[in-house]
Amino acid sequence: MLSSSMLFTCEVGVMYKLLVVDDHPIFRQAITGIIADNFPGSACLEAESIEATHTVIKDNDDIDLVLLDLNMPSTSGLNGLLELRNEYPTIPVVIISAENEKQQILQTISYGAVGFISKSSSVDTITSSLESIFSGNVCLPSDLIRAPIKPQSASSKNKDFEILPEKMQLLTRKELMVLKYLTQGEANKYIAYEMNISETTVKSHVSSILKKLGASNRVKVVVGSANIDFDQYLKR
Repeated sequence: MLSSSMLFTCEVGVMYKLLVVDDHPIFRQAITGIIADNFPGSACLEAESIEATHTVIKDNDDIDLVLLDLNMPSTSGLNGLLELRNEYPTIPVVIISAENEKQQILQTISYGAVGFISKSSSVDTITSSLESIFSGNVCLPSDLIRAPIKPQSASSKNKDFEILPEKMQLLTRKELMVLKYLTQGEANKYIAYEMNISETTVKSHVSSILKKLGASNRVKVVVGSANIDFDQYLKR
């Protein structure tokens, strides 16, 4: 499977169509200005929410890259990223956010983002990061990646979603396979292809997984399943 980070070709003077998704109009204006100044001829669309993003993408099937903020009123954390990667697996997404937790940044990549750009970055850094992504690279802020992962406090650990072994036993073999793909950041379309089933069936399996594990959304399940040995359960 060709990864989304390989969809770009590095050509001199190439023009791109980008979509900036952020609920702050001033920030959207700043980013579109940077793109206009440094990528002449490129088009820059805007959306203030995930809901608006769906509308824009449906009206523009040639978008080359989505620049997505992690936290907006209608969505938070990794939910927006997972939703876009699931609905539009061929459109690369780069996160542009004020988030500075190393673990969260690394999770955006494991869930399918082609890069992470800090909102506090300079114009030159934002430009060079986009150039790197357009050249087919996964782009991460070097200063944040060198930083150690902050240990979680006891209180924050208690808030994490935990999947108990007895709940894992409730999943069928196909549900286990679907869950394993979800933890790898795969979209429904890809899972359906690999398992030779329909996307509708995949969605049905996901709904069943959420219900059996007691999770309210895909993000909780994916994060809670990060350290599970699926081979152990698939052997039964």
